[in-house]
Amino acid sequence: MLETLLPILIFSALALAVIGAVRRIRLWRQGRPARVDLLRGLAAMPRRYLVDLHHVVARDKVMSNTHVATAGGFVAAAVLMILVHGLGLGSSESMGPILGGLLLLASAAMFVGSLFVAKRRRNPPARLSKGPWMRLPKSLMAFSASVFLLTLPTLGILPAGTGSVILALALAAVLVWGLGEMFFGMTWGGPMKHAFAGALHLAFHRRPERFSTKGGEGNRSTGLKALNLDDPKAPLGVETPSDFTWNQLLGFDACVQCGRCEAACPAFAAGQPLNPKKLIQDMVVGMAGGSDAHYAGSPYPGKPVGEHAGTPHGPIVAREGTALVDAETLWSCTTCRACVEECPMMIEHVDAIVDMRRFLTLEHGNTPGKGAEVLDNLIATDNPGGFDPGSRMHWAADLNLPLIRDLGQVDVLLWLGDGVFDMRNQRTLRALVKVLRAAGVDFAVLGNEERDSGDVARRLGDEATFQSLAKRNIATLSQYRFQCIVTCDPHSFHVLGNEYGELGGPDFNANWVVRHHSTYIAELFEAGRLHFAPWKGGRVTYHDPCYLGRYNGEYEAPRNVLKALGIEVAEMQRSGFRSRCCGGGGGAPITDIPGKQRIPDMRMNDVKETGAELVAVGCPQCTAMLEGVVDATAEVRDIAELVADALVERPAGSGGSSDSARPPQSASGTRPVMKEVTS
Repeated sequence: MLETLLPILIFSALALAVIGAVRRIRLWRQGRPARVDLLRGLAAMPRRYLVDLHHVVARDKVMSNTHVATAGGFVAAAVLMILVHGLGLGSSESMGPILGGLLLLASAAMFVGSLFVAKRRRNPPARLSKGPWMRLPKSLMAFSASVFLLTLPTLGILPAGTGSVILALALAAVLVWGLGEMFFGMTWGGPMKHAFAGALHLAFHRRPERFSTKGGEGNRSTGLKALNLDDPKAPLGVETPSDFTWNQLLGFDACVQCGRCEAACPAFAAGQPLNPKKLIQDMVVGMAGGSDAHYAGSPYPGKPVGEHAGTPHGPIVAREGTALVDAETLWSCTTCRACVEECPMMIEHVDAIVDMRRFLTLEHGNTPGKGAEVLDNLIATDNPGGFDPGSRMHWAADLNLPLIRDLGQVDVLLWLGDGVFDMRNQRTLRALVKVLRAAGVDFAVLGNEERDSGDVARRLGDEATFQSLAKRNIATLSQYRFQCIVTCDPHSFHVLGNEYGELGGPDFNANWVVRHHSTYIAELFEAGRLHFAPWKGGRVTYHDPCYLGRYNGEYEAPRNVLKALGIEVAEMQRSGFRSRCCGGGGGAPITDIPGKQRIPDMRMNDVKETGAELVAVGCPQCTAMLEGVVDATAEVRDIAELVADALVERPAGSGGSSDSARPPQSASGTRPVMKEVTS
């Protein structure tokens, strides 16, 4: 009887899964077109799953091993089950014992993995979604145990007799339960939906360059994608779920609701109305149509579940009435990419948020707080503060800084950024100038020719203002010859290095080198061009800027500089790629969405836990945010300031010619070089 019943059950489940897959694909295809390499993506999917995805999952060793056993066991058991029970190969005298034995091993491994899943779900962390996810361990065990026991007769282990028929029917009923979750639920909806959508998401990812290739590694690919402002038919951002590209919708559907993004999000921790996990789930709700009433995870702080709903072609953020999300949810994001860094499914949360911001800003002019004022200032004065563009160099009147327009060619172009209008950041710039001169660096500045990099405008969604600033800066930079750009602002560093290239046109040299000042100072020290007095201060910790670390992978250079100063860094619990944001990115200080506490206050509490008397930083926005904390227990100083204070004259007779630390020239030797710098 089982020989007849099992194939019917298996192929019925497969047929329903195929029907569900077609239905699911239609939901994704509501989105805008996106170019993907179909065959290459499918071919690369196994490696992306086994290498790139598990590189993130492996940060939690227990869950990594659990996932290997459960997911690996399921894939192997499903394939072998079709061969053994579906196609009847288990009765083959030659292949039956081998295939049956392998099926027993695969289903046993899956069952062991499901036990660990069940253990985790007994008292799940707050970040994990509950609801349907609480039944997943039972479904995993039902599938694996029933397959294991139903396979025993193929090896002659299950005893014959009338009782075995009743047992077999009972096991078949349990198998139906498992098949329903594993196959039917994988495409129709349920906890296992992430397996089907996740596999295709890896194949057709919005940023395929993030993935490793054979014998190499993937790129960070953190620059925002440019809008085509010359095409009158191109949408200005995302108004409805169907305005996302189809592979973005696919990516949202791949969410496993593990809550790693929620745990890492500084806005969520501060009690602002943002939860990256729920935001992604809201986009899934909008894609399929419905409300968030069945969402079983942590809500947006201060916003109960069940009050939001949407449709594929309805507005995500409505001016009136019910919508998928409130505008303040989008404006709470600091664009720190902590969510993206932690996501095991490699979903691009920040891309989606900025896409939605673009519509609010470009179409509605709906930018909260001082957003509209800052954008108007950028348009009128080329700087967010609205200062007279002709006063950009007033702070350096006594420094006699060389202008590149007078020289035409230098080794280093020093990009000052809009910190020139801030008295606190002027101290950092003065320190950096002192360091460059002590090392004998041939450098110059653009002076009044320099404009805002456009970072703030782009993060606030004003793509038009960003592109205008970027293209004018590109035109200015292209007039001069230099070997690299050095800046103390990670936001300018990121935009110049990772986002200007897409706007440069066919004549733009895509090999421009941009360095953060900590990286360049480290190189100068290694080349013997800087010498420091021993550190005599107190305990020091270091705060990793998001746009230097997570965006560009530079974690070691700042620490190497501090080490060269004789400082042993007292690391915060959240440091490196898990560093907590200062709260200054993404225009967050401008939109100023209230929460239960301030993000910089939380970061200074992290500093306090180390017992540090001083926190070293490498970003003007981090400096401003952390120094704005009331009753802070640690002083905030930029790395350039610490280096400038420790400088001593080069010992007589020491080496280190002025050529020894020069950055590499471009291939042509005439045009600047710009590329993403990663550690």
